[in-house]
Amino acid sequence: MIPDLGAATGPLSRINPVAKLAAALLIALPLVVTIDVVSGLTALVLELPLLLASGLSARSFWVRTLPVWIAAPLAALTIALYGAPAGETHARWLLVHVTDGSLELAAATLFRVLAIALPGIVLFAGVDPTDLADGLAQRARLPARFVLGALGGMRLVGLLVSDWRELETARRARGVADTGRIRRLVGMAFSLVVLAIRRGTHLATAMEARAFGADTPRTWARDSPWGWREWALVAAGLAISGIALAVTTATGHLNVVLGG
Repeated sequence: MIPDLGAATGPLSRINPVAKLAAALLIALPLVVTIDVVSGLTALVLELPLLLASGLSARSFWVRTLPVWIAAPLAALTIALYGAPAGETHARWLLVHVTDGSLELAAATLFRVLAIALPGIVLFAGVDPTDLADGLAQRARLPARFVLGALGGMRLVGLLVSDWRELETARRARGVADTGRIRRLVGMAFSLVVLAIRRGTHLATAMEARAFGADTPRTWARDSPWGWREWALVAAGLAISGIALAVTTATGHLNVVLGG
């Protein structure tokens, strides 16, 4: 059973999802093209007000971000053991080569992963797919056909869990789920794919019959508001990126990875 994590109730919960997407991309951009301890740590510290403004409870925050807290140290450990050697050697055994350079790169990787992933998860906690689709079509001016198709697909994702449970129950009722776990999982996965294709085909036909694929300009049932709060969030994302780059450049730690 999926636990109820509660909805975000902070100031950021009322902001247009497109502004959240823009802020997350602006924060991630300099961290994708650079890898050093200073830029990642600076961005992570500057993101704290955004994380607190999300309104997530402590339990909801830790449950939602748990995969990140597991993946980031594991990625850093891998880099520390097998990263490019540089400087003084601290340990060496077969393929393992721990040096000053690999340790520094591991710390940079740790802060980089946290600084990119945490705001993306927190900002989009509780975002309604319909609100996001309205914003992408009305504010980002993406094609309505693409937006509505993606929205329909997102709405069907939740049904996969229900389909899996129904398949499992049906197989147990017929007595074919007691042995051969690997074979059972493969069979259920294939059945789930078949159900997903059938449901997607029916959805596409229904949407086409309702003229969702027409090239004429569409009207929207709900307006996607955009005001000073959205501009403030975008400006905050831009400021975090700019300050992180400025600090790492000023301290001489800038390490650009694109084209290197």
